[in-house]
Amino acid sequence: MNFTSTYFRILSAERLKMAKSPVWLLILVSPFIALLIGLLSTPSGNWHVLMSAMVSLHGILLLPILTGVFTSLICRFEHAGGGWKQMLVLPLTRTGVYTGKLTIVLLLLTGMQFLLLGCILLAGMIHGITEPVPWGFLASKLLLGLCACVPLAALQMFVSLVWSSFAAPLALNFALTVPNILIVNSATFGPYYPWAQPSILMTPVQGDGFGAFDVPLSTMMIVVGGSAVLFILIGILYFRNKEI
Repeated sequence: MNFTSTYFRILSAERLKMAKSPVWLLILVSPFIALLIGLLSTPSGNWHVLMSAMVSLHGILLLPILTGVFTSLICRFEHAGGGWKQMLVLPLTRTGVYTGKLTIVLLLLTGMQFLLLGCILLAGMIHGITEPVPWGFLASKLLLGLCACVPLAALQMFVSLVWSSFAAPLALNFALTVPNILIVNSATFGPYYPWAQPSILMTPVQGDGFGAFDVPLSTMMIVVGGSAVLFILIGILYFRNKEI
């Protein structure tokens, strides 16, 4: 069976698994918390300021953590009860299986970003912001945050494939996410730290930036794009040669 056929079969199978699992409810967590932060923040009448307040915790902690949760859960079904053996005896390509699972993770993250956009708009309406909605600005920032999740998701997928334990990848991901609070202040290390990249690309910066937020967008996109390709290739090569 070719890659395309495998890819769409995996997408269909994973969609059915997600429908029977409460995992998709996790996409509600971070947008809901962001909404609470937005409603409790001091009204500024400015969309940029409101968005900055609402994406701060989302970008620096919750988004990287939930990325790891999604990748661990997407592999958990196969780690339990010899699921990998049952799947791979079917006429499926391993590259198709890997990319299909990674796509599901990215679709979950996309849904979360869409919900966050809705929460920002709702908070702005409740605060009575009269400025026109800067659709292009809001959408571009949330899209950049999603793009920054691609290398992180690929890296976490690799870790979840290496370790059959469900808790170990989550613990590692949490431990590597917490230092974001300090790393985003570093223009030297922040741009190259996968767990900090979503916050750096998504957070609106008013006036002069600081630390990693002052790094040019072109530089950030080169780093994110290059690391995404590298981590995806590593994951595919590992999975193709992994003994099941």
